[in-house]
Amino acid sequence: MAEINSISVNPRDLSGKGSSRAIRREGLIPGIIYGDDQEPILISMDPRQLIAEMSKPGFSSKIFEIQVKDKKYRAMAQDIQMHDVNDRPIHVDFRKITKSTIVTVSIEVKFINDEESPGLKKGGVLNTVRHEIEVKGKPDILPPFFEVNLEGTEIGDSVHISAVDIPDGISPTITDRDFTICTIAPPTIVQTEEEVEEEAGEEEAEQKETSDDGKEENKD
Repeated sequence: MAEINSISVNPRDLSGKGSSRAIRREGLIPGIIYGDDQEPILISMDPRQLIAEMSKPGFSSKIFEIQVKDKKYRAMAQDIQMHDVNDRPIHVDFRKITKSTIVTVSIEVKFINDEESPGLKKGGVLNTVRHEIEVKGKPDILPPFFEVNLEGTEIGDSVHISAVDIPDGISPTITDRDFTICTIAPPTIVQTEEEVEEEAGEEEAEQKETSDDGKEENKD
């Protein structure tokens, strides 16, 4: 079940780049609440409030109850624009939701039971192919994350979307194949400095031997 969080925002009267810049100079983030075939609502909010929510797990599937003066709206964060340099949010779009709303979101993958994976115990490496799974469904049944069970996986095994427990009413947007979530790759062999030097010495000796053989042939 999607988590519902309450946040408070301020209404704003003007739109456009000039208004947005003025809002940012006040230390706030401009934004908009739209959808449900109604006029969009222009808002501004404390950036600390948005950053705090973004840092929590399951942000993309979270439902917000947004207080604007004396009215409340249920919505999801649809798009967040980030600053090119400091990577902080500079604009946020919230989309209103109703009981009939269908949304498309990317939900985080969480790996469990890695200690029960024989392949990982043998030194195998978890190769994550997809950190998120894009799905569509009703907002109120979206989970904060999908669990991918690694129990029993061996080196060379792959875990596909068919092995992931996805609630009824939610479906992946990719439907034409059983796509891979992760694999258990063979351990990576890391050479020590001594081994590298030894191999370099052997290669140098082989090259010298070949060179000496060529000189002997020229003498003949």
